[in-house]
Amino acid sequence: MDIPQIRIESTKARLGIKTHHAQVTIEQPKADVSIEQPRPKLNISSSPSKLTINQTKAREDVDLKSIFKRTEEAAQRGKQDFLEGIARRASEGDQLMQIEHKRNPISSIAKQNSTKEYQFNIGWIPSHGSVNIDYTPKKVTIQFDTQKPIIEVQPNKPILTYAPGKVEYMMESYPSLQIDFVK
Repeated sequence: MDIPQIRIESTKARLGIKTHHAQVTIEQPKADVSIEQPRPKLNISSSPSKLTINQTKAREDVDLKSIFKRTEEAAQRGKQDFLEGIARRASEGDQLMQIEHKRNPISSIAKQNSTKEYQFNIGWIPSHGSVNIDYTPKKVTIQFDTQKPIIEVQPNKPILTYAPGKVEYMMESYPSLQIDFVK
């Protein structure tokens, strides 16, 4: 016997999921840097050196004297000779006063006045140390002033780019139900 049959055929629903991942990009621009180095300040100052040579004494030693020096020496020599003459005449007068001691003062005075010694030296060589040399060296003053570098830094913010992720749902196949009667 044929029994009627019911055939049920069903298909499940199929869901489709499509995902798009989130994307993040970070870009860091370099900082803007400005460096300036000012030139250092240098100041050099100097005073001139000085050389002084005084050869007046050396010239006097070789008898190359100025007229003022010759006049001064002649006046000094005249005064000295005048004082020596007064002393000599006073001494001779004392000797003549003592004639009672039975000496011959006139012959001894004549002998003293007739013998005179003269001294002579080489006249063209100046004495040692007669040239005075004075030297003042040059003074140099150096002033140096360093300058600090001028550094300016401008940091740049990072550039962020963000694309959010997405999830898409879709029905790939819908559910179905089929019922059939078979005899």
